[in-house]
Amino acid sequence: MTVDRILPTDEAHDLLELATELADRELAPRAAGFEERAEFPREVLRTLGRAGLLGLPYPEEHGGAAQPYEVYLQVLEILASRWLAVAEAVSVHTLACYPIAQYGDEELRKRLPDMLGGELLGAYCLSEPQGGSDAAALTTRAVRDGDDYVVSGTKAWITHAHSADFYNIFCRTGGPGAKGISCLVADAGTPGIVPQAAEKTMGLRASPVAQIAFDDARVPADRLVGGEGIGFTIAMSALDSGRLGIAACAVGLAQGALDYAVGYARERRQFGRPLVDFQGLGFTLADLATQVSAARALTLAAARLRDAGRPYSIEAAKAKLFASDVAMRVTTDAVQVLGGAGYVADHPVERFMREAKVLQIVEGTNQIQRLVISRALAKG
Repeated sequence: MTVDRILPTDEAHDLLELATELADRELAPRAAGFEERAEFPREVLRTLGRAGLLGLPYPEEHGGAAQPYEVYLQVLEILASRWLAVAEAVSVHTLACYPIAQYGDEELRKRLPDMLGGELLGAYCLSEPQGGSDAAALTTRAVRDGDDYVVSGTKAWITHAHSADFYNIFCRTGGPGAKGISCLVADAGTPGIVPQAAEKTMGLRASPVAQIAFDDARVPADRLVGGEGIGFTIAMSALDSGRLGIAACAVGLAQGALDYAVGYARERRQFGRPLVDFQGLGFTLADLATQVSAARALTLAAARLRDAGRPYSIEAAKAKLFASDVAMRVTTDAVQVLGGAGYVADHPVERFMREAKVLQIVEGTNQIQRLVISRALAKG
């Protein structure tokens, strides 16, 4: 289905055309095979980087494309409609570039062109085995020792754990609570940084996640981002943007599932006519199409607030909550539209359904989004 988009510039239109071309040529034909093999498509990320699609929302002086977040999210949506694992990888990498781009000193920012160009892939190490949603209680510690920080602890659910070239490490350099947290950027090859075995996940198998152990890893002190004690501020600021990325991924996945279900319902015949002509199924598809459009509108409205420099944290939480719930609903109903055929791997909707679930969990569970929104309402 063609999505009717209103874009701010001709350049944005060209970027979305480029994203569509690459998604059709580089992503769609490869998705099933890579997912089956649980193989991370590193070269696809390099291709997207060289095409300028990994640095879209960042300034040109750092190697980015200086595009509005509204445009970046629509590129993510297009990628996700063909292959969610790649879109999620782009979203995570964009998140991993944020601390240096927003808070790093000039020396650290010299690394940005290689990051935004796709030559260096990033990971974001915030969650821990005992503290996923409660980020302020993290226990990974970094102790200053001369010109280095010595990092010890374990991070969990790290996307790109076995493929990243650099890690953002949120660690405790001070006392308890949010004010004791700092952010370090470490090279993946640093001795003492040890990715563990990949988790066996329900979906997104081409984007493995794993725990990472920090066994007295020595990270140069000049890799501290923004100074000691502001790591929690960096993390929460980055997650506001990251939630919009996940919302866009959810919209794209839902659109892909809807398109496949509609195509099947047009072709499949029962009782002498196409499935789509039966009112019960046609109304289901109409509801799904409406929900996808609503999720897209909510996501882009939050992005426009961000682009205008206005507060958008609560709207980002709403977008992530609603869009990921929509993705779960649409992919589940897409399986139902196909009936028994939807339950076998011959059709991608069973994979779409498995993939949708993680979008209700990452970048803050949907229960956390409801907490963020309800607290804002309570404060008036």
